[in-house]
Amino acid sequence: MRNSITSAISSSVAVKERLLRDEKFIGRLLLAIDILIKTFRSDKRVYLCGNGGSAADAQHIAAEFSGKFYLDRKALPAEALHVNTSFLTAVANDYSYANTFKRNIEAFGRKGDVLIGISTSGNSDNIVRAQKEARRRGMMVISMTGKTGGKLAKSCDILLNVPSTDTPRIQESHILLGHIMAECVEQALFGKRKNKKKSK
Repeated sequence: MRNSITSAISSSVAVKERLLRDEKFIGRLLLAIDILIKTFRSDKRVYLCGNGGSAADAQHIAAEFSGKFYLDRKALPAEALHVNTSFLTAVANDYSYANTFKRNIEAFGRKGDVLIGISTSGNSDNIVRAQKEARRRGMMVISMTGKTGGKLAKSCDILLNVPSTDTPRIQESHILLGHIMAECVEQALFGKRKNKKKSK
């Protein structure tokens, strides 16, 4: 049991160390942050989507923008696309699950908005379709994936591909990236925090 614990912690740290050493990845992350800053400054919206654990990540990251991260400040318009279960199940039933997030984008996506698609494999069909629809509508698309980027790599403007093929380690890094984006956006729009305490 102890070996399982230390192995999980070590492998999680190792993935994050690879991110820290990857200057190209950090450059892409900076571009993603800049896009988000410009989007919010232009009173546009950010949408996020994912399945399973990645849906939870999408909802978590959206809350960091629309609620708060460190600062008491203006709410930022960010929303996870799966939270309306009536809409989600209706589209899945009447069309197909593959069209769930695409249908959201058809309803709400506007030019200048941003879609963040989250998938550890990069091959989730409903996210691929949503990203293609978003780009068709003039939205910017950021993909958060595992090592290869999968199919999402071909339908995004910025690829944030975590250098791992292990689903839990990828998801842990996705939350780290979401927190980094939220903190940097908040600093750019509202100034730096006065202390380092954050409560939930």
